[in-house]
Amino acid sequence: MSTDAQDRGLWPQGYDRLILAETASTMAEAAERSRTLDRPTWIMARRQTAAHGRRGRRWSGGTGNFAATLVFKPECTPAEAARRSFLAANALFETLAIYIDRDALALKWPNDVLLNGGKVAGILLETTGRGPYVDWLSIGLGVNLAEAPPDRPEMDFRPVSLKEQGGEAVDPEAFLDVLASNYATQEAILSRIGFARVRSEWLGNAARLGEVITARTMREEITGTFETIDDEGNLVLGTADGQRVIPAADVYF
Repeated sequence: MSTDAQDRGLWPQGYDRLILAETASTMAEAAERSRTLDRPTWIMARRQTAAHGRRGRRWSGGTGNFAATLVFKPECTPAEAARRSFLAANALFETLAIYIDRDALALKWPNDVLLNGGKVAGILLETTGRGPYVDWLSIGLGVNLAEAPPDRPEMDFRPVSLKEQGGEAVDPEAFLDVLASNYATQEAILSRIGFARVRSEWLGNAARLGEVITARTMREEITGTFETIDDEGNLVLGTADGQRVIPAADVYF
């Protein structure tokens, strides 16, 4: 698929893209189109009418904000596919750092990007497949470029936007050009060096590393010192009862 970005040498080789004026959600669009795609494809929508985040939470878009899903077949297990959230987070961090001071940004485990302590971006992964390997992986990314949605009680962190925090104005399609290139770089790092390098990069930008945080799972609430993430991407907390390894939770500061 030819694009202006490809013509300028900005768009990564081996990736397609589809820009939609409106859709219910780019994740739903990716699920519908996955069977007919022959290579990794970015699907971006100018407007979503029924977007959602983790655990079915409603994701509010906004005029000028960014919403896109990368859908592809990574030829890996579900656990390996889940680690792609760290690739996406690293790519998002480096992309946002072009438009605002990188010291204002931080990565919150497992899938958010913070800007001056507020949530500016989120990541959602969905996979399909019943065997040992996934059939398709969809990585959804939402970024408040121009405006933040209203704060709601169920939100873990107050929403903020790049613009209101003093960042440079950027069109969503131009943002996609840079993000797609940065994500392709992360895939190359994973392929050639391994997850340890991705993990190290993520930890270098992690929010509250070495500080006391709280992880809330479906069954319990665990408070401890954020020590690291392990080779599987699990959160590792040092608690009064010893080290705890947590595969899934919501994190609070």
